[in-house]
Amino acid sequence: MRRYRTLALFSLLAVFWGTAFVAIRAGLEYFPPVLFAALRYDIAALFMLGYAVYATDRPIPRNRGEWILVLIGGVFLIAAYHALLFIGQQSVTSAMAAVIVSLSPVLTTAFARIWLPTERLAPAGLLGMALGLVGVIILSRPNPENVLSADVVATGLILIATAAFALGSVLLGRSDAELPIETLEGWSMALGALLMHALSIVLPSESVSAIEWTPEAIIALAYLAVVSSALGFLLYFDLLERLGPIEINLVSYVVPIVAAIAGWLLLAETLDPTTIVGFLIIFTGFCLIKRRQLAAELPAMRAAITNRL
Repeated sequence: MRRYRTLALFSLLAVFWGTAFVAIRAGLEYFPPVLFAALRYDIAALFMLGYAVYATDRPIPRNRGEWILVLIGGVFLIAAYHALLFIGQQSVTSAMAAVIVSLSPVLTTAFARIWLPTERLAPAGLLGMALGLVGVIILSRPNPENVLSADVVATGLILIATAAFALGSVLLGRSDAELPIETLEGWSMALGALLMHALSIVLPSESVSAIEWTPEAIIALAYLAVVSSALGFLLYFDLLERLGPIEINLVSYVVPIVAAIAGWLLLAETLDPTTIVGFLIIFTGFCLIKRRQLAAELPAMRAAITNRL
């Protein structure tokens, strides 16, 4: 019964995060992008901080090291990642954005190996990283005539957003400070939202008056804040404890499938064959970089599948 519950939660997380790309794309019809992202995390931060008060005995960081963790999370994982992602999604489909973001586990591993002087990428790992970047290049389809087109620029912005998220994850892992994950996420969301509000104010193309408060806009905002962010992260924390970092990373490769199906059903987006090729190449890169960890996990995965059958 416990195994089925874990599988159900994993599937639910993939749905929550995959449909988030569709909700972003839909909401951008009514909100300026950076302000949209900021409002999402205003609401999500309230939920997560409230949960931190309920679930932990340390709902507020207590020292300099813990506040540095919040600073890293707020700047890289929330503000930089989401501001660039929301801007980029104005010009690319939900599926394509999800595929680019699926490069995150590859970049996270690459940054960790490069950042830590005692570790080096083996040739297979370097090939994996190169394949991930090739996948993104295939998605952007650059040529001398369209190198500055909206699609190519948007792809680049989403790639930078993904790199910011990956780098932030590595920086958090390097810190010796410890903080309950609920507290870290809640305060990071609050700081990230504040930073995105500040950025939105200085951007001439953004203003509160530009928001169209339609029912569709409210549904998109509420879905992103409550379902994809607050509930999604709570599911992630639970599954991280159950599955470990290797298996939970695999959700990144289910999310693009969900995003593609939801985008087709809800927004009439088409799934370009090039997007599928890019996704498969990125996934191959991930498998090469994580080959040792995946090999170590295979016996447990086989046993779990056999038991389920």
